[in-house]
Order: sequence, then structure tokens, then C-alpha cells
Amino acid sequence: MANADAALAAKPVRPAARAGTSEPRRRHTSAEARRGRIGWLFIAPFAIVFLVFLVIPLLYAFYNSLFTKGLATGTQFTGLAQYVTAFTDPSFQKGIWFVIRFALVLIPVQMAVSLAIALVIDAVVTRFTRVARLIIFLPYAIPAVIGALMWGFLYSPTFGPLQQLFGLIGQQAPFPLSSGNVFYGLMNVVTWQWAGYYMIIIYAALRGVDPTLYEAARIDGANAWQIAFRIKVPMVSSALVLILVFALIGTLQFFTEPFILTLVSNGSITPDFTPNIYAFNQAFSYANFNYASAISFALGIIVFICVYIFLFATRKRGSILS
Repeated sequence: MANADAALAAKPVRPAARAGTSEPRRRHTSAEARRGRIGWLFIAPFAIVFLVFLVIPLLYAFYNSLFTKGLATGTQFTGLAQYVTAFTDPSFQKGIWFVIRFALVLIPVQMAVSLAIALVIDAVVTRFTRVARLIIFLPYAIPAVIGALMWGFLYSPTFGPLQQLFGLIGQQAPFPLSSGNVFYGLMNVVTWQWAGYYMIIIYAALRGVDPTLYEAARIDGANAWQIAFRIKVPMVSSALVLILVFALIGTLQFFTEPFILTLVSNGSITPDFTPNIYAFNQAFSYANFNYASAISFALGIIVFICVYIFLFATRKRGSILS
């Protein structure tokens, strides 16, 4: 009897808690898998649209850029030869130089205007503030094509209101889209279109700043200008960097406004005015789809390099102002 008790005591007993954990663990894994499938179900519509309307067209355009079509030779695989032609094309270089100069002038102006408006609206708390935000944001809500058509009417040298106003005083109005003024005429259109959008981004960042920082600064004797430029602007520097990246990408891809205003520009906006206009004309005016694809990807490479250099230059400090 003693030997039997000793054998029972020596026999290992499986813990009851461990034996009961397999079924809840299986149920937990099954619930996670079910939630994962539901998540993929919600993502599927966007994934399909993203694949069909972005990924596949990009792959097809890149495939086209690797071929050259000639009247005598037909379509031949030429690899990166189209890219070499694009980067050495004087028309492409001219368009790239224009959008770079345009970005260097336009982006600081846009950021200064949007920042000033956001600071004023954040500081002035009245009933008119909400209406002012809506009015300033309204140009961004208007489609770019409609906005460009509207400015084409305003700029028109024949029936535009600018010409009529100058006619009242017996003078001829300056043409904002002439060869000497087209740079600033387009800059005015783009600033009007996008300043309100950038203002909303900065204003949202300002509303996230802790108001006690302003109270502490006032107690220390800071005036409104010091609070604005020494507290508010550094606190929204990340939003300013975001705006700069958006503006840089959009400006290098400049297309809609100059393309719509081509008919009223009296020849100052040429078929190779910007790289995107040049690619569009190569594709749909000369049926040179292979070269147009190479120009588009060459522009994409330049945009990627410019944005990467800027982000690399600001990544260590986190902003351009800190």
C-alpha cells in the first residue's frame, strides 16, 4: 500500500490551468483572423481603385517608355534611350528650369500669405472669424479648371474687366499673361487657389497648441508679435514643412492653370512651357506616347530627388525653423 502511494505521488500531474487554455487560445486566434478578414474587406474597395487607376497605369506607362516608335522601324525596345533623350531635350530642360524658378518664388510667397492669415484668424476671435475662414478657403473648393477659366476672363485683353477699368482713365491695361508678365500672372492664380488650403492646415496646427504657453509668455512680458513669431510659428513648424512638401510636389508638376490659359496668352505659354504640358502635347498632339511616358517618369524622378533632398535636410532637426 505504501508502494502504491509512493508511485502515485511520483507520477507527474498535468496542471489543470494549462489543460484548459488551448480552447480559449483557439477562440482568440479565430476572432483575430475574423477581424483581419473584415479589415481587408473594408480596404478592398480602395485597394482595387488604387491598383486599377494608379499602379497598373504607372506600370503600363513605364513599359511604354522603354520602347521607341518610328515610321520606318516600327516599335522597338530601346531600354533607357528615351530617358537619355528626355534629360538632354532642350524643351524638357526649359520646362524644368521654369518650374524650379517658379517654385523658388511661389512657395515662399504662398507660405508667407497663408501663415499671416492663419496667425491673424487665430489671434482675432470674433463672429467674423468663421466667415473669414470660409471665404479664404473657398478658392480651393473651386475646381482648378473653373478657377483658371475665371482668371482667363479677368486677364483677357479684349473683354476683361481689367482692360475696361484702365479704359476709363484712357490707358491700356497691362496684360498679365504677356511674355514678360506671365510668370507673375500665373503666380497670382496659384496663390489665390492654394493659400486658403495651406491656411487651414496652419490654423489647425495653431488650435492644437496649449493656450497656457501664451499665458505664461504674457506673464513674462511678451507682446503679441513675440508670441506670434517666437511661440506660435515654431510650434507649427511641422505643419509648415508639410505645406512646403505639398507645394514643392504640386509646383514641379504644374499643368492645369497654364494649360487652360494657353488660349488667352497670345503665345506666351508655349507647348513646352512646363514638363507636364510638354508631355501632354507629345502624347496627344504628336501621338508620341512612348516619349511622353519617358518625360513623365523623368519628371517624377526629379520630383522625388527634390523632395528627398528637402526631407533629408530637415529630418535631424524635425523642421526648418527649430
